[in-house]
Amino acid sequence: QVQLVESGGGLVQAGGSLRLSCTASGDTYSRSSDAWFRQAPGKELEFVAAIRRSGGDAWYSDSAKGRFTIARDNARNTLYLQMNSLKFEDAAVYYCAAGNGEPLTRRDGYDSWGQGTQVTVSS
Repeated sequence: QVQLVESGGGLVQAGGSLRLSCTASGDTYSRSSDAWFRQAPGKELEFVAAIRRSGGDAWYSDSAKGRFTIARDNARNTLYLQMNSLKFEDAAVYYCAAGNGEPLTRRDGYDSWGQGTQVTVSS
């Protein structure tokens, strides 16, 4: 079992930045990939970014590319998502996930999920 706890969400003005964190505990070593997904009201869960623990290769959705950065601190068992130049359409509940990453960009690739953290973008 892996327990994931997100933090760092909140209210930010459009164009601003936020850094989300996701701290893992439990059987973290059995997972090889970590990811961030998000879900806006009335919309489906959407892939945002993922990272392979071995090698650190990262993948991004088209909407996140160039603005968001995923990173992992293995010593702290913590996953991060640095979000810059935030837009109104970035407002959502953000979830971190851990799993084998097969597939990497879909929820099926992850079997451990956090409870989510709300990101609100204002004018």
